[in-house]
Amino acid sequence: MSKGQYKATIHSAGDDFFIGTTPSGHSQVIETNGDRNSAATPMELLLIAVAGCTSVDVLSIMKKKRQDVSDYKVEITGERRDELPRGFTAFHVHHIVYGRSVSEKALADAIELSDTKYCSVAYTVKPTAKITTSYEIIEV
Repeated sequence: MSKGQYKATIHSAGDDFFIGTTPSGHSQVIETNGDRNSAATPMELLLIAVAGCTSVDVLSIMKKKRQDVSDYKVEITGERRDELPRGFTAFHVHHIVYGRSVSEKALADAIELSDTKYCSVAYTVKPTAKITTSYEIIEV
């Protein structure tokens, strides 16, 4: 397999459960019966993939900018089509930064860099889903 290719596997575990194994060997239980609510669905995993990708970028950039961030979280919401396939049409990513004297410009720039340059997951979903962002800084 070439350097730019990745291979993951999905194995049926019965009763609407699957086990997904990533290229790095980590396994994740997945379910398709959303009523049972006992494991993440593929669409839920996509939500956290978008949020996780931008989170890594933003926090790394904030550290490089020497911002005093004591805690950080991202809340993401997604809107899906009513008709099949029920793909996401929009995501809203809300960044919440806790810290001392955190620069609003530094945070806005970090989010912009993630959104336009670094986040591969966002890049992947952008052709079919609009991504908007917002943020808040909480002084501690």
